[in-house]
Amino acid sequence: MAAQLSTEDIRRFKQQAQQLRPTVLIGKQGLTEAVIKETDTRLTARGLVKVQVAGDDRQERLAIAEALCAATGAELVQHIGKQLVLWRPIPDEDK
Repeated sequence: MAAQLSTEDIRRFKQQAQQLRPTVLIGKQGLTEAVIKETDTRLTARGLVKVQVAGDDRQERLAIAEALCAATGAELVQHIGKQLVLWRPIPDEDK
């Protein structure tokens, strides 16, 4: 699991996320292995990812956010409406 983010980090990531479009979409089927794999791939490539979650149930969206973070080792930076912003450090390929 990623380290706890500081307030400064969260603010910086929120600012960066404003320019992002959702690149992972979670539909009616909910959190599937394919969605987890795609999110993991996007986090590895970019570090900061915006996820769009279908559905109107806020508690369900929060549960999806928690499960997705647990499955990918990411931190939830922001949950606003139907969008989640996730962050995970990009792996250092030199090592």
